[in-house]
Amino acid sequence: MKIEIVSKNYQVSDKLKEIIKKKINRLDKYFDKSATAKVLCKKENNISKLELNIRSNGLYYRAEVTGDSMFDNIDLALPKVERQIVKYGDKIESKLKRGALKEKKFEFFDLPFDEPERSVVKKKSYELEPISIEDAQMFLENIDNSFYVFLNRDTNRVNVIYKRLDGNYGLIETIY
Repeated sequence: MKIEIVSKNYQVSDKLKEIIKKKINRLDKYFDKSATAKVLCKKENNISKLELNIRSNGLYYRAEVTGDSMFDNIDLALPKVERQIVKYGDKIESKLKRGALKEKKFEFFDLPFDEPERSVVKKKSYELEPISIEDAQMFLENIDNSFYVFLNRDTNRVNVIYKRLDGNYGLIETIY
């Protein structure tokens, strides 16, 4: 697996790089050699944040962890990713390395996990009218929700504006 380590407002030591690579390589049993992992280490308000993104054969896995130490963060992120792989294993097995899920020995957690079956329980429909990003931000505040879907007046594309954990906003622009 190709591993890329990127930092933002944080100095990644050689020891940390070595540990990250060693631990991520333990996931090789699930992926072929074309898989790529991108690790972002950053410091925000004296809090260490690690984002782990893995892509392989059209599959995408992501874990985001915050804490006091990057060394602890990698140990928290890897079980999250492995749980994602195992949870949907029967649906994605054809895209994983052959036989990757036959053994029930996991790399980053020991006990089987029981997660409730989740399904779509509510459906909403509404017409999209072209509005500006600023208006979408105002509507988001007014409806007191964590996201708002709108038709961007400037690009004529569906966008999603959402509240970030740091109190700012994020914007998702669709491409189709």
